[in-house]
Amino acid sequence: MLVRLTMICNGATAATRKGAFPSDEPLEPRSLTLAKAMRGTLRRADRVWTAPSLRARQTAEALALDASVEPLLVDQDHGSWAGMRFEDVQTKQPEDIAVWLTDPNAAPHGGESLADVAHRASELMDRLMAERGHTIAITHASVIRTAILHVLGAPLAASGKIDIEPLSITDFRSDGHRWVLRACGVPAPKPVKPLRT
Repeated sequence: MLVRLTMICNGATAATRKGAFPSDEPLEPRSLTLAKAMRGTLRRADRVWTAPSLRARQTAEALALDASVEPLLVDQDHGSWAGMRFEDVQTKQPEDIAVWLTDPNAAPHGGESLADVAHRASELMDRLMAERGHTIAITHASVIRTAILHVLGAPLAASGKIDIEPLSITDFRSDGHRWVLRACGVPAPKPVKPLRT
Protein backbone atom coordinates (compact mmCIF):
# COMPACT_ATOMS: atom_id res chain seq x y z
CA MET A 1 0.00 0.00 0.00
CA LEU A 2 1.46 3.35 -1.01
CA VAL A 3 0.61 6.41 1.06
CA ARG A 4 1.75 9.83 -0.07
CA LEU A 5 1.60 13.07 1.92
CA THR A 6 2.40 16.39 0.28
CA MET A 7 2.65 19.25 2.75
CA ILE A 8 2.51 22.78 1.37
CA CYS A 9 3.52 25.66 3.61
CA ASN A 10 1.04 28.53 3.62
CA GLY A 11 1.99 31.69 1.76
CA ALA A 12 3.67 34.67 3.39
CA THR A 13 1.86 37.37 5.30
CA ALA A 14 2.78 40.90 6.30
CA ALA A 15 3.66 39.56 9.77
CA THR A 16 6.04 36.90 8.48
CA ARG A 17 7.78 39.46 6.26
CA LYS A 18 8.39 41.59 9.38
CA GLY A 19 9.75 38.65 11.38
CA ALA A 20 6.73 38.58 13.68
CA PHE A 21 5.14 35.61 15.40
CA PRO A 22 2.07 34.74 13.34
CA SER A 23 -1.48 35.55 14.27
CA ASP A 24 -4.51 34.83 12.10
CA GLU A 25 -3.67 37.33 9.37
CA PRO A 26 -4.38 37.15 5.61
CA LEU A 27 -1.87 36.37 2.88
CA GLU A 28 0.03 39.21 1.30
CA PRO A 29 -1.00 39.93 -2.33
CA ARG A 30 2.27 38.58 -3.76
CA SER A 31 1.70 35.20 -2.08
CA LEU A 32 -1.77 35.00 -3.58
CA THR A 33 -0.25 35.60 -7.03
CA LEU A 34 2.46 32.98 -6.48
CA ALA A 35 -0.04 30.41 -5.21
CA LYS A 36 -2.27 30.98 -8.24
CA ALA A 37 0.77 30.40 -10.47
CA MET A 38 1.18 26.96 -8.84
CA ARG A 39 -2.25 25.81 -10.02
CA GLY A 40 -1.98 22.76 -12.18
CA THR A 41 1.53 21.86 -10.94
CA LEU A 42 0.28 19.57 -8.15
CA ARG A 43 -0.54 15.93 -8.72
CA ARG A 44 -4.07 14.69 -8.22
CA ALA A 45 -4.93 13.95 -4.59
CA ASP A 46 -7.43 11.63 -2.94
CA ARG A 47 -8.01 14.19 -0.20
CA VAL A 48 -6.97 17.76 0.49
CA TRP A 49 -6.75 19.16 3.99
CA THR A 50 -5.99 22.63 5.25
CA ALA A 51 -5.14 24.09 8.62
CA PRO A 52 -7.95 26.22 10.03
CA SER A 53 -6.06 29.54 9.85
CA LEU A 54 -7.07 32.23 7.37
CA ARG A 55 -3.68 32.18 5.63
CA ALA A 56 -3.81 28.40 5.11
CA ARG A 57 -7.40 28.49 3.81
CA GLN A 58 -6.50 31.37 1.46
CA THR A 59 -3.50 29.38 0.20
CA ALA A 60 -5.75 26.39 -0.56
CA GLU A 61 -8.24 28.65 -2.32
CA ALA A 62 -5.51 30.36 -4.38
CA LEU A 63 -4.24 26.89 -5.39
CA ALA A 64 -7.82 26.08 -6.49
CA LEU A 65 -7.95 23.15 -4.07
CA ASP A 66 -11.22 22.09 -2.46
CA ALA A 67 -9.86 21.47 1.03
CA SER A 68 -11.50 20.39 4.24
CA VAL A 69 -10.23 21.74 7.56
CA GLU A 70 -8.05 19.36 9.59
CA PRO A 71 -7.57 20.69 13.15
CA LEU A 72 -4.30 18.76 13.69
CA LEU A 73 -2.65 20.98 11.03
CA VAL A 74 -3.11 24.16 13.09
CA ASP A 75 -0.03 26.35 13.55
CA GLN A 76 1.79 26.59 16.86
CA ASP A 77 -0.09 28.83 19.28
CA HIS A 78 2.36 31.56 20.27
CA GLY A 79 0.09 32.93 22.99
CA SER A 80 0.97 36.46 24.09
CA TRP A 81 3.73 36.71 21.45
CA ALA A 82 1.32 36.41 18.49
CA GLY A 83 1.73 39.44 16.23
CA MET A 84 4.90 40.65 17.99
CA ARG A 85 8.23 40.86 16.17
CA PHE A 86 10.80 38.30 17.31
CA GLU A 87 13.44 40.95 18.02
CA ASP A 88 10.99 42.98 20.15
CA VAL A 89 10.19 39.93 22.28
CA GLN A 90 13.91 39.15 22.49
CA THR A 91 14.57 42.68 23.77
CA LYS A 92 11.73 42.65 26.33
CA GLN A 93 11.85 38.99 27.41
CA PRO A 94 15.37 37.66 26.66
CA GLU A 95 15.21 34.87 29.27
CA ASP A 96 11.86 33.63 27.96
CA ILE A 97 13.09 33.58 24.36
CA ALA A 98 16.26 31.73 25.41
CA VAL A 99 14.20 29.06 27.19
CA TRP A 100 11.77 28.78 24.26
CA LEU A 101 14.64 28.34 21.77
CA THR A 102 16.39 25.63 23.79
CA ASP A 103 13.59 23.68 25.51
CA PRO A 104 11.00 22.06 23.18
CA ASN A 105 8.66 21.59 26.17
CA ALA A 106 8.66 25.29 27.12
CA ALA A 107 5.84 27.69 26.34
CA PRO A 108 6.72 30.91 28.19
CA HIS A 109 4.27 32.83 25.97
CA GLY A 110 1.32 30.87 27.38
CA GLY A 111 0.57 29.09 24.10
CA GLU A 112 1.85 25.73 22.85
CA SER A 113 5.28 24.23 23.18
CA LEU A 114 7.08 22.76 20.19
CA ALA A 115 6.54 19.35 21.80
CA ASP A 116 2.76 19.98 21.62
CA VAL A 117 3.02 20.71 17.89
CA ALA A 118 5.18 17.62 17.37
CA HIS A 119 2.60 15.49 19.17
CA ARG A 120 -0.15 16.73 16.82
CA ALA A 121 2.00 16.17 13.71
CA SER A 122 2.92 12.65 14.85
CA GLU A 123 -0.73 11.84 15.57
CA LEU A 124 -1.73 13.03 12.09
CA MET A 125 1.01 11.04 10.35
CA ASP A 126 0.31 7.88 12.35
CA ARG A 127 -3.38 8.13 11.43
CA LEU A 128 -2.61 8.89 7.79
CA MET A 129 -0.35 5.85 7.45
CA ALA A 130 -3.52 3.72 7.27
CA GLU A 131 -5.03 5.87 4.48
CA ARG A 132 -4.36 4.63 0.97
CA GLY A 133 -3.58 7.26 -1.67
CA HIS A 134 -2.35 10.83 -1.82
CA THR A 135 -3.13 13.57 0.70
CA ILE A 136 -2.27 17.22 0.17
CA ALA A 137 -2.08 19.23 3.40
CA ILE A 138 -1.77 23.02 3.46
CA THR A 139 -0.26 23.88 6.80
CA HIS A 140 2.46 25.86 8.58
CA ALA A 141 6.24 25.72 8.88
CA SER A 142 6.11 24.55 12.53
CA VAL A 143 3.94 21.56 11.63
CA ILE A 144 6.07 20.66 8.60
CA ARG A 145 9.30 20.89 10.62
CA THR A 146 7.97 18.59 13.33
CA ALA A 147 6.65 16.14 10.71
CA ILE A 148 10.14 15.98 9.17
CA LEU A 149 11.71 15.39 12.59
CA HIS A 150 9.13 12.67 13.32
CA VAL A 151 9.97 10.83 10.10
CA LEU A 152 13.73 11.17 10.62
CA GLY A 153 13.57 10.26 14.30
CA ALA A 154 15.53 13.44 15.00
CA PRO A 155 15.35 15.42 18.26
CA LEU A 156 13.00 18.39 18.45
CA ALA A 157 15.99 20.60 19.24
CA ALA A 158 16.91 20.27 15.54
CA SER A 159 13.74 22.12 14.51
CA GLY A 160 15.51 25.48 14.35
CA LYS A 161 17.89 24.08 11.73
CA ILE A 162 15.10 23.41 9.21
CA ASP A 163 14.05 26.32 7.01
CA ILE A 164 10.58 26.00 5.47
CA GLU A 165 9.82 28.74 2.94
CA PRO A 166 6.31 30.01 2.26
CA LEU A 167 4.59 27.95 -0.48
CA SER A 168 7.37 25.33 -0.43
CA ILE A 169 6.47 21.66 -0.83
CA THR A 170 7.58 18.78 1.40
CA ASP A 171 6.76 15.25 0.27
CA PHE A 172 6.55 12.04 2.29
CA ARG A 173 5.86 8.41 1.32
CA SER A 174 4.80 5.42 3.40
CA ASP A 175 4.41 1.72 2.72
CA GLY A 176 1.92 1.50 5.58
CA HIS A 177 4.66 0.63 8.08
CA ARG A 178 7.06 3.57 8.04
CA TRP A 179 7.39 7.03 6.53
CA VAL A 180 10.24 8.31 4.39
CA LEU A 181 11.06 11.88 3.44
CA ARG A 182 11.02 12.08 -0.36
CA ALA A 183 11.55 15.81 -0.96
CA CYS A 184 11.92 18.80 1.32
CA GLY A 185 11.63 22.53 0.74
CA VAL A 186 10.86 22.31 -2.96
CA PRO A 187 10.21 25.96 -3.89
CA ALA A 188 7.00 27.07 -5.49
CA PRO A 189 7.24 27.27 -9.28
CA LYS A 190 7.94 30.82 -10.43
CA PRO A 191 5.52 32.44 -12.86
CA VAL A 192 6.79 33.01 -16.39
CA LYS A 193 5.58 36.62 -16.49
CA PRO A 194 6.83 39.24 -14.02
CA LEU A 195 4.66 39.60 -10.91
CA ARG A 196 2.71 42.73 -10.17
CA THR A 197 1.71 43.28 -6.56
